[in-house]
Amino acid sequence: MVEPARPGEYEVLATETVHEGRIITLVQETVAMPGGGDSVREIVRHIGAVCVAAVDDEGRVVMVRQYRHPVRGYLWELPAGLRDADGEAPLATAKRELAEEAGLAAERWSLLANNYSTPGFCDEQILIYLAEGLSAVDRPEGFVVEHEELDMTVERVPLDEAVQRVFSGGIRNSSAVIGVLAAAQARATAPRLRPADAT
Repeated sequence: MVEPARPGEYEVLATETVHEGRIITLVQETVAMPGGGDSVREIVRHIGAVCVAAVDDEGRVVMVRQYRHPVRGYLWELPAGLRDADGEAPLATAKRELAEEAGLAAERWSLLANNYSTPGFCDEQILIYLAEGLSAVDRPEGFVVEHEELDMTVERVPLDEAVQRVFSGGIRNSSAVIGVLAAAQARATAPRLRPADAT
């Protein structure tokens, strides 16, 4: 949950769109500061994403190795994707991404965490799900593997090993870090998780 600013604080005085793309929009906003004066903020507006910590009956988490051009290399990640299908609920996006990237479906879904990836300048929110009771499925009809996904590999990693990879620096994608650690904690302590359709 985001705690809103008090009325009259941080009011937007002006907004200018600098760039509008398919996934992100860059805007400049002039914001009134509570101590007086104003400040210009550059903000990346993002369509949002989902991430899936899919854990099988043997306690292994599904990981994907994918090339990420901004960091000029491969990262170990959890199945994930953009919320770029019009009108698609986040859980439906998570189910679709798990099928597309890993060829899997799950019987049980819970919401593990919400993550604002870089809230200092971006409003991207990633919903991170726990998926259990895994089974193989065909990729969704019409899905075409292309670009970086042609080079993507899928591996099931024992959850305790994945946790160690986080601490040793082998997993650096923020959603994967959160998803792996949250999944391990959820399996170790059985906290009350939110239903999968929560936001």
